[in-house]
Amino acid sequence: MTVHPSLQTAIDAWTHSIEAISELVTPLAESEWSRATDLPGWLVRDVVSHVIGMETEMLGDPRPIHSLPRDLFHVTTDLQRYLEVQVDVRRCHTAPEMTAELEYTIIRRSRQLRNEKRAPDAVVRGPLGTERTLETALTVRAFDVWVHEQDLRRALGKPGNLDSPGASVTRDVLLSRLPKVVAEDAGAPAGSAVVVDVTGPVEFMRTVRVDGEGRATIDGSVSLGPAVTLTTDWETYLRLACGRVRAEAVADRLKIEGDHKLADALLRNFSVTS
Repeated sequence: MTVHPSLQTAIDAWTHSIEAISELVTPLAESEWSRATDLPGWLVRDVVSHVIGMETEMLGDPRPIHSLPRDLFHVTTDLQRYLEVQVDVRRCHTAPEMTAELEYTIIRRSRQLRNEKRAPDAVVRGPLGTERTLETALTVRAFDVWVHEQDLRRALGKPGNLDSPGASVTRDVLLSRLPKVVAEDAGAPAGSAVVVDVTGPVEFMRTVRVDGEGRATIDGSVSLGPAVTLTTDWETYLRLACGRVRAEAVADRLKIEGDHKLADALLRNFSVTS
């Protein structure tokens, strides 16, 4: 029995992105590990620590027993506290220690994934004891690792892989969450439509339609007379949807047509990551 075909796309995307992260950080000087990223309170080393920590948890390793300092002002929620433990416990590690642990973790996880025999709908545990299907868990890992690869690339000034397999997985994850943003968070009125038109390495146009009962659906067909049309490039869409930047900071990369009040509400609520 081999890996189920429906899991292979996420596994391939994860592999491509985590190996790219390893290639990015292995040659870094010690000082480069301390470059700031778009994530509040996290340096390059912290992003890598987070990736390592989440992968070790997927391996079933026990979580570190570690008390967080009280001066981590970027940590305000239970989820952030949960994630920060794997980061803070590694803040004293040297660059060689970080790269060695990353490489060893990649080897172990790759072996685990090659030998994965569970069905896509098998239930696995995630952060804070949440339960999800194996297929969802692997998709989230591919999404998370690729997004963090891009965080590292921006921090290090080494752009690339904006059209890699992880980018395709990320596009699908972000678009799956867009109907909630439009209908519930931004409060688009019943019977309206919002079009998102994205250019660049990953190019797509999607229409979110809100029905008479306020439920939203998304598709790739053209809408006549949408309430809002938002046009931007793929990297800007990614940064907005993942909460890496506020709309006002990238206003020159956004083209808005239609109801500007609704567009403002949409952009205020555009981030779909915790």
